[in-house]
Amino acid sequence: MSETLWQPSASIEVLKHKAKIISEIRRFFAQRQVLEVDTPSLSQACVSDVHLHSFSTTLTGPAAPHSQPLYLQTSPEFHMKRLLAAGSGCIYQIAKAFRNEEAGRIHNPEFTMLEWYRLGFDHFDLMDEIDVLLEQVLAWQPAERLSYVEAFERHLGINPLNATQAEFIESAKAFNVADLVAQETNRDTILQLLFSYAVEPKIGQQRPCFVYHFPASQAALAKISAQDPQVAERFELYYQGVELANGFHELTDASEQAQRFAKDQRVRAAQGLAPAQIDQRFLAALSAGLPACAGVALGIDRLLMLALDEQHLAAVQSFSIERA
Repeated sequence: MSETLWQPSASIEVLKHKAKIISEIRRFFAQRQVLEVDTPSLSQACVSDVHLHSFSTTLTGPAAPHSQPLYLQTSPEFHMKRLLAAGSGCIYQIAKAFRNEEAGRIHNPEFTMLEWYRLGFDHFDLMDEIDVLLEQVLAWQPAERLSYVEAFERHLGINPLNATQAEFIESAKAFNVADLVAQETNRDTILQLLFSYAVEPKIGQQRPCFVYHFPASQAALAKISAQDPQVAERFELYYQGVELANGFHELTDASEQAQRFAKDQRVRAAQGLAPAQIDQRFLAALSAGLPACAGVALGIDRLLMLALDEQHLAAVQSFSIERA
């Protein structure tokens, strides 16, 4: 084994800078009287999203004589919303999250996430607060804002909400992915493909960029817009080709959320994926009453990578998965 493998993947100076930035983030929320919370990394349920893959393990011994499957959380979202439903008020958390996906320049199976929820906010209010946070902590300029439709019209010349398959294929030719688009039958997969090839590399180069009002079919856990049912009140934040944050004006309707989970299960079955263990406690919390709020998850490691002008996530993590 190489003698250097015991050493951290980040320099000690970078880790000191990281600690200072995280301290400033905590100060930011303390000034706003947003409560810091701590929720479990292990859960008896997992997410149903077909694009997220959970690590699983088994609890054995006196606590579970018949064995109990457990899942490492892809984000603290469900537990935090249960706290909101219990009356916590505005909350935030700096937590480890785990996703069974590739490791690379901007991915690591274990990473640090900042997630927070603001009662009475909508998605635009939350974008405003993210701007203030990034300006105070990192001296970044306020982000540009584009709707999902505007982003497609600007960089592909099509409206993604009503474009035909032929228009998708034609617009994809300039990015050498027309064959991939032609072979795909799922509209959302086509949109995600075109977004990653044609939009992400172009936006947020000089300053961060919010893209908001994603198609309703990509709502995840966001409300559908009352003004335009074709779109969801969801946004993502990009900077220099990197997705930094994903936020929602949160869905509070337990029945609609259960329907979305059921749809995910059908998609999982169609793709040959195992069914997800649906979080019934989360649905019960929604039924009890999740207060109107907006929430966002922001990748701390990616944020630090860009803030410190590093090229690889490992450069800001004490030990990347290759050295863990």
